[in-house]
Amino acid sequence: MSTPPLSQSQGTRLLSVSGFTRLCKGLSLVLVSAHIVLHFFPFVITYLALIPARTIPFVWNLITAGYIEQSVYGVVVSTIGLLFIGKLLEPVWGPKEFLKFIFVVNFLTSVCIFTTAIALYYITRQETYLYLPLSGFHGVISGFLVGIKQIIPDQELPFLKIKMKWLPSITLLCSIAMSFWTVEATSYLPTIIFGTYTSWIYLRYWQRKPETKLKGDPSEDFAFSTFFPELLRPVIDPIASIFHRMLCGRSDTSNDDEGYPLGADPLPGSDPIEASRRRERGARALEERLAAERLASARSAGELQTDAAENV
Repeated sequence: MSTPPLSQSQGTRLLSVSGFTRLCKGLSLVLVSAHIVLHFFPFVITYLALIPARTIPFVWNLITAGYIEQSVYGVVVSTIGLLFIGKLLEPVWGPKEFLKFIFVVNFLTSVCIFTTAIALYYITRQETYLYLPLSGFHGVISGFLVGIKQIIPDQELPFLKIKMKWLPSITLLCSIAMSFWTVEATSYLPTIIFGTYTSWIYLRYWQRKPETKLKGDPSEDFAFSTFFPELLRPVIDPIASIFHRMLCGRSDTSNDDEGYPLGADPLPGSDPIEASRRRERGARALEERLAAERLASARSAGELQTDAAENV
């Protein structure tokens, strides 16, 4: 069962939900605190950042590196992105799934960076790839943009008139362009690329919907080629199909009791009526979450007004 794309009115209501979630504020505190610790104790970078030559035996680097920002710019961007994008995604996914998404994308991004660094060392024999400390939350932030692309693809950014579905692609393009000009942007680029790709893999094939007990998002609107201009899609689709078979070749024969055939695009053998019913159930569950969020905000505002009236 895919996450049902929201209508324009649903997307507008989602964007209007005020207040940052408690989980996002807690994670933001972790990012800021880690940066402060790193500022006063620089040697900590050796133990917490991803340094490929030292990842074994310091395997915890694959997890901790994603929460260590080495620059003020990095911690500011990551914190703002977490707070503002998190308050859109967490009500849709739920706190548990939201936290799981962060952990999985962070870990897989670190694994991909580690593997790439080792491969580049054996190809070039340059030890820089082994000892350069890599860290940052920007891989997860890139993944959040993929989540935005999934749930409100046709919602437009205010003033810019850019649809949300193009945010991951624009971010990648800008990051690649900036890497030609600054060394710092070059160090961010692998994390952004792998963060975007691993988050799409997770949402496309692995994310389980608690209200439907199905996995992934097999919709054509969320295919890998949709990250590219329509002109390039005939070239991208055959390449993407290779990775599709690698990831879910055996799952295509799974029965409907275990959910949609993971990543099937389109859904082979699925009943259109039943698929429509499932999408409706998912949409209703999403509406219930948003309604609960709005009700909680209204109650909080009412309590504040009552307290103010009593004080007067």
